[in-house]
Amino acid sequence: MPFRFEHTAKPVISRKRYFGRQLKFLLYSSMLMVFGLIVGVFGYHWIAGLNWLDSLLNASMILGGMGPVDVLHTSAAKLFASFYALFSGLVFISMSGILLAPFAHRLLHLLHGDEQMK
Repeated sequence: MPFRFEHTAKPVISRKRYFGRQLKFLLYSSMLMVFGLIVGVFGYHWIAGLNWLDSLLNASMILGGMGPVDVLHTSAAKLFASFYALFSGLVFISMSGILLAPFAHRLLHLLHGDEQMK
């Protein structure tokens, strides 16, 4: 499983291995972001009828948390935009968790915070 960390009984990994792990998790987070962006671009293009560049702009703005740029005129496009906004919020939260997981694990491992939780 790719999200497996070392046990608390084992020593903390080296900085080099930690940065490698952090890079791997950055890759996972980036893959999730690209997937979310592709969903938005194709949805805005096919459902809302926007051209490819405007679809990319709207999907990027929603995924980044800024909001839509173009006014949508059809009910289908408005429904897609609302579901895509909810989906984008979940993608953002998931990306944050994926990026913070190695750091949080290392910090808890260094501080032995997991032993205090028992």
